[in-house]
Amino acid sequence: MDVPELHSALEPIAFLLGRWEGAGVGGYPTIESFNFGQEIVFGHNGKPFLTYESRTWLLDKEGNKVRPLGTETGFWRALPERRLEVCVSHPTGIVEIYVGEVVFHKIELQTDVVARTATAKEYTAGHRLYGLVNGNLMWAYDMAAMGEPLQSHLSAELKKVE
Repeated sequence: MDVPELHSALEPIAFLLGRWEGAGVGGYPTIESFNFGQEIVFGHNGKPFLTYESRTWLLDKEGNKVRPLGTETGFWRALPERRLEVCVSHPTGIVEIYVGEVVFHKIELQTDVVARTATAKEYTAGHRLYGLVNGNLMWAYDMAAMGEPLQSHLSAELKKVE
């Protein structure tokens, strides 16, 4: 199948396209700190949005995969004036809508809406920061959950995989 031409609205976030792999660290007051591996894939079909899929796995002290952790999928919609809307869905019963903006190779997003199923854990807000630094995708995620205020939860450095 031929790869469609990138929609012009996606030019500000085109640097995200492709497959990224790397490792990061996680922690929160309600859990023990941990190391994780991650793969993120951004794609497109010629329309004014990117497809997004992320999967993570727990790493032991030697960097070996132990077990799957979180996964999320969604869509990144580029809007005029370098604004973004991002829809993210989790198999744990949480759906998030983020709004934000892109400035050069830096993206900052904050939750506008969080919806949860009756069985999902309490989660009320998120803030995500993505940036391209020396060719690597760096990101950090703050969350408010389980009665805790918005604070650091995850961060990672990912390298583009050809």
